[in-house]
Amino acid sequence: MRLVLSGSWVGNKGLYKDNVLYEAKVKDVNYLRIEDLDDLKGIYFLVFSYDLASRTLGLNIKKSDFPELIAMKLCGFEEIKSLPYKDVNLTFTRTSLSPEDFMNRVQTIKELIKDGTVYQINFTNRFDFTLDGKPLDLFYRFFQRQPVPYGFFLDLDDFYILSGSMELFLERKGERLWSKPIKGTSGSEKLLGESQKDKAENLMIVDVMRNDLGRVARVGSVRVSEIFKVTQYSTLFQMHSTIECETSSDFSDIIKATFPPASVTGAPKRKAVEIIDMLEPHSRGYYCGSAGLFFGPSDFTLSVLIRVAIGKREEISYYAGCGIVWDSEPRNELEELYLKVKAFYDFGKR
Repeated sequence: MRLVLSGSWVGNKGLYKDNVLYEAKVKDVNYLRIEDLDDLKGIYFLVFSYDLASRTLGLNIKKSDFPELIAMKLCGFEEIKSLPYKDVNLTFTRTSLSPEDFMNRVQTIKELIKDGTVYQINFTNRFDFTLDGKPLDLFYRFFQRQPVPYGFFLDLDDFYILSGSMELFLERKGERLWSKPIKGTSGSEKLLGESQKDKAENLMIVDVMRNDLGRVARVGSVRVSEIFKVTQYSTLFQMHSTIECETSSDFSDIIKATFPPASVTGAPKRKAVEIIDMLEPHSRGYYCGSAGLFFGPSDFTLSVLIRVAIGKREEISYYAGCGIVWDSEPRNELEELYLKVKAFYDFGKR
């Protein structure tokens, strides 16, 4: 078992490693309760599967065969001084949705938006590959191509997770709780900053997140402290906003109120998750879930699991998605989808 973290998780640069205890092991998921999180003592790395949406939202959705909640006690961090990784090769095999099917379902979502069923859907696709080489070396290459604040590699022997996430789901210090949802992606900073479509998409998710935080916040404390901020990464630009509040709620209550993250579901959230389950042929597993460091009930940092690959031995799947609103153009959304895959696997000019 192995965990490698982006240094940003601990306020540093580079990459760090830790020897971990895998405490969730293979418990029957029916016996794993979110409430158990309130009893954790010490520092943990936590991983929440998107499958937990069935519990927090009371919905019957497609599920993966992975544990819903992983909790690993950490033993301290050690900086990785150099990355002399060996080359790896990915062979693309298939997608869960062909480009044509993806665009057709984007159009279906637009019709649902026209009818007033939803306002926004985060619609995703799965890209399947065969890996020739070691998963850790693949993560090193992935991270070097696009360094991100919430990247990690987690190997649990039976399966492994690579995250290239740059999105903060929740962070808490004392009674201050905040979130930085990402909505808006482009290869051009200027175009993204001027895009009314991306700003509308971002604002919808800000409203959902305000509502989610409001369920656990001290009355009157929810506020938007940052709006439409554009950040540059090596292969793209992203837009995020910041919503914060004050709370004395338990960790488990915060998760129940906010999970799954608004940015990877849509608006309104519950109906969005129902439509996602109807239109996506794949289960999401850990993709669109959350992961991060737990220092105690009042101090934790959780990322949104975007830019994620999940593998078993040489078979590995990478996931990417787009926020669909009324003025989304199916071809443009497809191009954005491949832009988000680029740091992991470059399909070349399409």
